[in-house]
Amino acid sequence: MARSSSGFVAGLTAAAVAAVCFLAYQASANVPADLSAKPRATATATPSTSPSGGPKQPVRDPLAVPADSGTGERVVYGLADRRVWLVNGAGKATRTFAVMPSTVSPPPGAYAVTSRSGTVRGSDGAQIEHVVRFATAQDVAIGFSAAVDGSMPEPDPTRKTGGVRMKRADGNALWSFAVIGTKVVVVS
Repeated sequence: MARSSSGFVAGLTAAAVAAVCFLAYQASANVPADLSAKPRATATATPSTSPSGGPKQPVRDPLAVPADSGTGERVVYGLADRRVWLVNGAGKATRTFAVMPSTVSPPPGAYAVTSRSGTVRGSDGAQIEHVVRFATAQDVAIGFSAAVDGSMPEPDPTRKTGGVRMKRADGNALWSFAVIGTKVVVVS
């Protein structure tokens, strides 16, 4: 009897460890890229004046989903912000992260994910993974990807490239979110 009890306890212990590992992985996949960043102040409704005496523009929260990005579930790519938001059906960002734009950018508008590749060599020669393509501009395919080595270098301005680079963890999240047909909205 003692022998079967210890086997039962060992089985329960193994199952508990596996469950904790799974939950730890899920938590790490959803953690913000930079936990050390301090929260930023949001805009206030109280009008104020600037030092020049004119009305002060409200401070925009850079992590808030751009208002002009449509509705529903979507990926939002802010060209000026160099940022991507993964937005759920309720219009709330489930994740946002900084990206390194390519040398060729799509014009603002609505697109859809047209193709995906697990791993390929990028037009800059880097080995990349989780490629999610959604547009073509200047005869260059535009898509999101992450370099396998984790780098996000500034692209060579003399070459026409369409890879919008991100960190690997962000690439994993985008890969899970943006299946074929997912809406991608590009804003200025």
